[in-house]
Amino acid sequence: MQVIILNDFAYVNGGASKVALDSALGLVGKVDKVVLFSAVEPVMHELYQKGVQLVCTGQKEIAKDPNRLRAMYQGIWNHKAAVEIEKLLKDFDSSDTIIHLHGWTKALSSSPVRTALKMGFKVVCTLHDYFTACPNGAFFNYTTNSSCKLRPLSLKCISTQCDVRSYPQKLYRVIRQLTQKEMGLIPKGIRHFITVSKFSESILAPYLPKNTPFYSVDNPISIKKEKPVVVANNQAFVMLGRVSKEKGPHLFAKAIQSLNAHGIVVGDGPYMETLQNIAPNLDYRGWQTTEAVKESLQNIKALVLPSLWYETQGLVVSEAAALGVPAIVPDTSAARDLVVNGETGLWFKGGDVEDLQNKMKLLLDDSQFVAELGKAAYQSFWNNPPTLSRHVEQLLSVYEKVLKR
Repeated sequence: MQVIILNDFAYVNGGASKVALDSALGLVGKVDKVVLFSAVEPVMHELYQKGVQLVCTGQKEIAKDPNRLRAMYQGIWNHKAAVEIEKLLKDFDSSDTIIHLHGWTKALSSSPVRTALKMGFKVVCTLHDYFTACPNGAFFNYTTNSSCKLRPLSLKCISTQCDVRSYPQKLYRVIRQLTQKEMGLIPKGIRHFITVSKFSESILAPYLPKNTPFYSVDNPISIKKEKPVVVANNQAFVMLGRVSKEKGPHLFAKAIQSLNAHGIVVGDGPYMETLQNIAPNLDYRGWQTTEAVKESLQNIKALVLPSLWYETQGLVVSEAAALGVPAIVPDTSAARDLVVNGETGLWFKGGDVEDLQNKMKLLLDDSQFVAELGKAAYQSFWNNPPTLSRHVEQLLSVYEKVLKR
């Protein structure tokens, strides 16, 4: 078996790329050949060391290309990527090769997918986001700051300004989505999808080909087992990740201020300046190393994920659970799949700051309860940890089923 992984980036710059590159490294030695096909350098050094074959088109991320006309065309249809993957695939047997698609909207475009499908290769797509269906990839209206219920590419969808930048940008995304759907054959040409949560699967299923099999593969988490955090002794809450409006940082800030509690923000993003203006008393720590985050979590009572958009998983919840830190998550987010409400953490009504505040107060007032939540979260994680080896085993099982179909 041979595996060709398609991902915009040849280095880790986010969750999807980390999963793609970790899986490439993990598959080495388990299959005959592993290839990473990408567009944007630099190449992660470990890929060379492990013997992953690398094909990189050496292009720019479309959002960062100063030549905006070139970026526009590349985003809609990356001709170079189509040509290069055709050259690559001529040396592979379609009956024994899996094309695994991770990320394509930031550099590669859908062009290499069409090429692979037309050459008879089977494509597996991991649904890290909602770009297979939604033009802005989130089912989120950035002007109303709420989840979008419109059918993607319907007249109502096209006429609604939901983009984080502008309506012209929305129209560009619509053109890209139509091209992806009709020419790129995403999703209609793909017959195998990997989902990272039941929640995100339920959102996307109506827009994917009928009778398409879904495979569940856990995203890998690399973390060493240590003694759990003694959360009962702590008083602080933390929000961890990108600070953007759809992530709900203003809800976290309001709840912290109402409770006069200690709130920590680990991360950064486009909403940071606004957040600092409305909540100057929060403890802002910016992006931290993995070790620094673990150290911060030693002093935390609970992780708060106040996100307003659906998310697709919310790995930070599992990472906190691995340390014995329970999470408070919205019931309108995929992160709820990672929390047994009232047992390993708490759900709050999505977007409802008062309910979030009540759940946080409950933990502040009941040390015994938060201790039980933390213990249960820790045990739940370590009873069946989502290691890289488990991830690879699940992938191999999926690949074998796909090749037999």
